[in-house]
Amino acid sequence: MGMFFDVLKSINDPNQSGSVDQLSQVMGGVQQLSAKHGVSSSTMQTAMSSLGSILGPALKQQGSMSGGRSALDGMIGQFTGASAGGIGLPAFITPQLQQQMIQGLTQKTGLNASTLQTMLPGLISSVMGMMSMGGRPGAPGGNPLMNAFLDSDRDGDIDLGDVFKFAGRFLNPTR
Repeated sequence: MGMFFDVLKSINDPNQSGSVDQLSQVMGGVQQLSAKHGVSSSTMQTAMSSLGSILGPALKQQGSMSGGRSALDGMIGQFTGASAGGIGLPAFITPQLQQQMIQGLTQKTGLNASTLQTMLPGLISSVMGMMSMGGRPGAPGGNPLMNAFLDSDRDGDIDLGDVFKFAGRFLNPTR
């Protein structure tokens, strides 16, 4: 739940670009993607958890190859305001990595590969849209959400499925 608190901080910190509207847009994109493909919320949560475990190491590798966290922050900035399916796959997602993601997601979710192939750009756009909320417009110092996702404290407990679950609960509290 730690990273979700970072999402809330991005909303409350005037030095970060997060807002309730942006979170709502990201979550709306995930819900649209889920509805379009008939995927339950629990399966979507599993998909996001599985995607995070593959995407995190890929982003770390991309950061080390492209000049560090500032390069990642710039790449993630492209996704500000992205809705699910609105942006294609980032360049660092090679066809081999894409296949690895689809295979991993298929095993974890039970969804077929062709459905996941169609959903993958939207899933990644949603993750990147969430990460962009941690941006600090015009300020150096990195993106706290990206740092949390890349698990800078090395405790190994970042679960994107939980982050998206808590974001949904935040936006739609039960009465």
